[in-house]
Amino acid sequence: MRDVPRIMWIALAFAGALSLCRAGESLAGTTGKLSGLVTDFAGRPLVGATAFVKGSSPAITDATGSFDIIGIPAGTHDCQVQRNGYTTVLVKHIQISSDETTQLFVEMPSPDVIANRVEVVATRPIVDVNLTSSKAIITSEEIEEMPVQELQDIVALQAGVVEGHFRGGRLGEVQFQVDGVSVNNVFDNKIALRLDRSLLQEVQVLSGTFDAEYGQAMSGVVNTVLKTGTDTFWWDAEAFSGGYYFPGAEDRRPTNNDFRPAAVQNYAATITGPTRIPKTYFLLNVRHYEFDNHVSAHRIFNPTDEHDLEIKIFNPTGDGGRVPLGYTREWSGAAKITNKSIRGVQLNYQVIANHVEGQRNTWAYRYNPDGLATQKTVSIAHGLDVTHAFGASTFYRLSLRHNYHDYQDLVYDDVMDPRYLTSGPPVTDDAYETGAIISGVDFGRFKQKTNTYIGKLSMTSQLNRNNLVKAGVEVQYPRVVFGEPGRLEFITDGGQEILSAETLALPEYRPVIGSAFLQDQIEWENVTFRPGLRFDYFDARGTIPSDLSNPANSIDGAPESVDLKTSRKTYLSPRVGVAYPINERAGIHFSYGHFIQFPPIGTVFSNADYSIVRDIQAGVEDRLGVGVLGNPDIEPEKTVQYEFGYKQTLTDHLGMDITLFYKDVRDLLGVEFVTTYNVAEYARLTNIDFGSVVGFTLAFDQRRIGILRSELDYTWQLARGNSSDPRETADREAAGEDPRPRQIPFNWDQRHTLNAVISLARPDDFTVSTIVRVASGTPFTPVIESGFGFGLETNSGRKPASVLVDLRAEKTVTRSARVFLRVFNVFDTRFFNGGVFPSTGSPYYSRFPTADEVALGDPTRFQDARRVELGLKIGGGS
Repeated sequence: MRDVPRIMWIALAFAGALSLCRAGESLAGTTGKLSGLVTDFAGRPLVGATAFVKGSSPAITDATGSFDIIGIPAGTHDCQVQRNGYTTVLVKHIQISSDETTQLFVEMPSPDVIANRVEVVATRPIVDVNLTSSKAIITSEEIEEMPVQELQDIVALQAGVVEGHFRGGRLGEVQFQVDGVSVNNVFDNKIALRLDRSLLQEVQVLSGTFDAEYGQAMSGVVNTVLKTGTDTFWWDAEAFSGGYYFPGAEDRRPTNNDFRPAAVQNYAATITGPTRIPKTYFLLNVRHYEFDNHVSAHRIFNPTDEHDLEIKIFNPTGDGGRVPLGYTREWSGAAKITNKSIRGVQLNYQVIANHVEGQRNTWAYRYNPDGLATQKTVSIAHGLDVTHAFGASTFYRLSLRHNYHDYQDLVYDDVMDPRYLTSGPPVTDDAYETGAIISGVDFGRFKQKTNTYIGKLSMTSQLNRNNLVKAGVEVQYPRVVFGEPGRLEFITDGGQEILSAETLALPEYRPVIGSAFLQDQIEWENVTFRPGLRFDYFDARGTIPSDLSNPANSIDGAPESVDLKTSRKTYLSPRVGVAYPINERAGIHFSYGHFIQFPPIGTVFSNADYSIVRDIQAGVEDRLGVGVLGNPDIEPEKTVQYEFGYKQTLTDHLGMDITLFYKDVRDLLGVEFVTTYNVAEYARLTNIDFGSVVGFTLAFDQRRIGILRSELDYTWQLARGNSSDPRETADREAAGEDPRPRQIPFNWDQRHTLNAVISLARPDDFTVSTIVRVASGTPFTPVIESGFGFGLETNSGRKPASVLVDLRAEKTVTRSARVFLRVFNVFDTRFFNGGVFPSTGSPYYSRFPTADEVALGDPTRFQDARRVELGLKIGGGS
């Protein structure tokens, strides 16, 4: 644990100290609204009735019998309605979702009813006709039933999501938020945390248009609300262990198939409750997870083994043991503390921490696993939230967060470590086995560290019966370091080959990112109208040459080039959504918006030192010899999205939702070729790529009938553009292909996607659920002959369709104990959205077995084998 930075220990110590002092319940990072109508037993509006939701200010019905309570944390709540002369009504289990309005209709009983209180149970509508765009809301109760473990497993099940691509967009175009604040790493615009299911209260996946509050995203938003402390003491713990079981798989998955019952282990515990401090609650969670890949390595060689390759004498000194080729070891946890002792004010501190160590399952190291590089990650997101309510209609929220991410990928921490010299670089010899590394270690070295300080202030106000307005500002100040921390290479000195080790100082980049937004939710005569406007600001705080034709000042007689500061970028993004209920059981919606995203810091600053082109300008090197140069002065990438949907309650237990969407994508990162004054050329990043996506989703939600509940969604989409990767144009140029723009399917253009969730459950008895995923093939480029230059049109072939099934079964043993069984990849599917041989389009065989010998013997190209896990969950409280 020496690799865990000091900030992690400070954050955890602070959270732990407050927890021991027994501090706080938390207001979820984003909240919802309860809009109610109260009538008397004759259906007439009831004026002056009071509605209470625990933890929120009470509201009094107006002349129309209506009331609104805003700022309610996402989750399940009870609402009590009372008025003099009437029996009190308690409505239980009302589902509140963040950034959404829940409708409640309460009829006060006749005076003839003699009771202190009448209790009713709320039912969630099968379809929400007031939603103005596509939004999947997954509650903690639903997550509990599903065979999933982490947040990303849940996201992957949503309509329009293909291997992390939202509705045809590139990777890194999704904004991940936890309790209302971004947890993306600005280095690559991807989520920096791993979130276990035990922490999740609600997950919202917006795969299309979204409100002006959300930025730095072009394809979607994942808004995660974490569980919070409670006013009663509660604890629970979970443990499971399992392994891979795939008998008879040797023909297509050539690897050791011995059953290892402890290949996967998980231990998690959560404790929550009130504290000795008044109106203060806490939540504490810890988890340890171990994962061994199903592919085994056979330690025949050590990295320091010496061989006589000329006469093919090999000297293995390994112990011959079997070890997992790839693995993961994770410690993670979270703490939340909230104090509500000041009237109208809530203070919340939270910390989420991950420490992950692992190795990739690189098949080449199957006989020399100790030569593999190790990946280590420490991620922390922590900070303070202050919420101040002015009655039931207005509140503001201030969030001060610090996101820390430290990643390294190397064999030894110190580039001067003598083991690099004694081991040397990776060595292979076909006389032993083609493609197998028989000594040496990975010389690759990479480190990346991000410190991001975030301040966000938002205010929400129910201005009148029809207008709920939200406005806010946000500033992010990241500090990003990345690159090769030390270089290793062999050089010749005095006729002898020696290893040169050089320590490299990594530069730090300090961009500034800011935004402001204004969002209104207008509810008028059952029509919901959500206009919004977002302002984004970005300053890379870098430099670029003033004259790209002489960037290194190495051309005699050419105009001098000087370093100029990158310009500040600003952009306005209008967005609007409309929901029109046709009746109580059906409605239509339309949404439109402009969405922009500033490219990842790690992309625009990578290889951005233009002095390296001086040799190209002198005509010494090939124009692509220095690779693609970065461009800190890049403009934001842009997408315009349109969405139209229709939803209907088909029966009392079945709802349908069909949505059509179109995306026009412009100014994506791509490559341009710049000509210098001496007619040399080099490549650099610029806003040149483009694309478009069109498609529709069809979803059915079947509410539980008896013991059966089911969900099904189908997505059809066509995603095309000129390149799937910013550097693809340069790669085509290097391969002698035509680099000019053209319209082709993106690599992730999966035409048909179907997800089904089926659950059989009896409360306090048993639950059986299964997830079925069906996917048509994504594109690949066929080849007709082995060798260079025999490829057909890019992405003109299609991989095979595939099916994947996961299962979870749970049985209640006692009131406080449950046992469960999980089976992933039930039918041991070998292929699911993986790679194929371009000569056949099959993952199993090639027309050129000699050329593809290494790949044919590589079991890591297949889907993970069937995994069986058995576990126990216990819990209790007061």
